[in-house]
Amino acid sequence: MNMNTETAFGFVERCRITAVMRGHFPPEVALKVAQTLIKAGINVLEFTLNSEQAVEAMQIVKSEFKDKACVGMGTVLDVKSVERVIVKGADFIVSPALNSHVVKTAQDADVLIAPGVLTPTEIVNAWSMGVKFVKLFPLGPLGVDYLKTIMGPLSHIKIMANGGINPETTRSFLRAGAFAVGAAEYLVGDGTMQQSLIFERAHILKGAADEAARVTGTLRKV
Repeated sequence: MNMNTETAFGFVERCRITAVMRGHFPPEVALKVAQTLIKAGINVLEFTLNSEQAVEAMQIVKSEFKDKACVGMGTVLDVKSVERVIVKGADFIVSPALNSHVVKTAQDADVLIAPGVLTPTEIVNAWSMGVKFVKLFPLGPLGVDYLKTIMGPLSHIKIMANGGINPETTRSFLRAGAFAVGAAEYLVGDGTMQQSLIFERAHILKGAADEAARVTGTLRKV
């Protein structure tokens, strides 16, 4: 069963980090990585449709960890894919682009949806559709100054920063006003990273997020 929108949003808001697994994360790998991440305090887990056995991996992690984690699917590009992953139990959906049909399909099912945006026009259009937050992507090449500029007139919109996420950018993006970050390569690699390194990086990244949250007065318990 899928989490409803408010429940899934609560997980993202409290954790502030979404771990994105793109690459070689079949079920047996996904279980180990999920266990490591949850142990380190990161319990929002995103698989991606263009990865190996992504739906199966999502389902087995949901089955194993139940309400201890919020488990969703990213790189969802069309309505057919939205419908498929919702049926399979996705707690949330993330897309790299803004598609009104994708957004509405998820909303009609009461599943959290985060569309990908980059420009002020896209951000405002997505917000007008009633989404809880948007995914600013790819933010990495543009840097924190772009986020700060965006947040000037659009500070009322919740933004998750994606692209180029590491401890330094996590601190700077969250301090600049992002409410969460989506971390992929630095955090979990491509599925071949050692679990000890994943745990170390997850611990460091969570610490950076908590530090930024203390500075901004937004620290919440997971």
